[in-house]
Amino acid sequence: MKYILLVGDGMADYPMQELGGRTPLEAAKTPNMDYIAQHGRLGRIKTIPDKMTPASDVANISILGYDPRKFYPGRGPLEAANLGVTLEEGDVAFRCNLVTASADRLTDYSAGHISSQEAATVIKFINDKLSNDRIKFYPGVSYRHLMMVKGGVREKLHELICMPPHDIINQAISKNLPKGEGASFLIKLMEESRKILVEHEINHVRIDLKENPANMIWLWGQGQKPAMPLFAEKYGLSGSVISAVDLIKGLGKLIGLEVINVQGATGYYDTNYEGKAKAALKSLEDKDFVFVHVEAPDEAGHNGDLREKILAIERFDQYVVGKILDVFKKKKNFRILVLPDHATPISLRTHVSDEVCFGIFGKDITGRGFLEYSEKEALKSDLFFEQGHELMDYLIKS
Repeated sequence: MKYILLVGDGMADYPMQELGGRTPLEAAKTPNMDYIAQHGRLGRIKTIPDKMTPASDVANISILGYDPRKFYPGRGPLEAANLGVTLEEGDVAFRCNLVTASADRLTDYSAGHISSQEAATVIKFINDKLSNDRIKFYPGVSYRHLMMVKGGVREKLHELICMPPHDIINQAISKNLPKGEGASFLIKLMEESRKILVEHEINHVRIDLKENPANMIWLWGQGQKPAMPLFAEKYGLSGSVISAVDLIKGLGKLIGLEVINVQGATGYYDTNYEGKAKAALKSLEDKDFVFVHVEAPDEAGHNGDLREKILAIERFDQYVVGKILDVFKKKKNFRILVLPDHATPISLRTHVSDEVCFGIFGKDITGRGFLEYSEKEALKSDLFFEQGHELMDYLIKS
């Protein structure tokens, strides 16, 4: 039996006037997800527990069958796991974004989606200037990086209130700096980064090219050493994860999934959709389970880019869902689950905690006459998981 989990990050949205009251999912051409809806079942899932932040890490922990209220370690530790950075007891890991600041405004959470090559140079420079025997910076992918503080629990850094930069686009930096005991520790690093990056050669080039400079770091998503049961112990299945995003790959590593890196997987609009599908099919030759994650719809939502969000959904449907569905829909021993991890509405440019729709198709899943894969159509379903982590049990055990 093969189990296939396909996540289009942030695909869900709200009805939009520009689309005649439809959502991007309804407006997009998605014949393959529609096939899953028509021949399988639709349902709804609450991936974000009450009183938890609607973040991708929380949502994907839930989707993979783990209750975030028990197992959520923070974004930093998940990304540390993927980068091979070992956290000891008392250490605190932070997500470190390269951002663009202008006066007192945070104008871009991604520094113009800076390339990984440029970003690695910038992070090395920051590490050379700001690290010490307790603080170290590690390069990741594009604008997404890591800072680790040894013994950071002493300053209660794990208890700080830190704003995700994608939630404060064009807002005042001074009003959104870390808050709580020990906040001055982080604020000083962020302010120092701005002083040293303003004259960095890469930023001079980026400005000349009319690209947003990486002129500040933004620290958030902190957490301590995680402990999660292995997926194989929980479900008795071998598996793999395919994503361009460190937090997803780190989550996979923590639960014992094989991380498969795909050339050209960027975590942005230009990602290698078809390469991910091919890698998933190859993995399923000897694995029982595969989790394919595509970040592009979420990035479009954060950018407020309706055209790119629809295109990202259509590419996800054609090149990921479609390529995998074409191979498996004539087979018997399989199940496919497709869903967004959360909504990233174009109108808000940030995540929300609303329930999202899912489609499931395969062995022993009887079609219920749904017309299409969309938020509106899923409202007709009586299949609802208020505890999001229970959906994986339904996929595998029902």
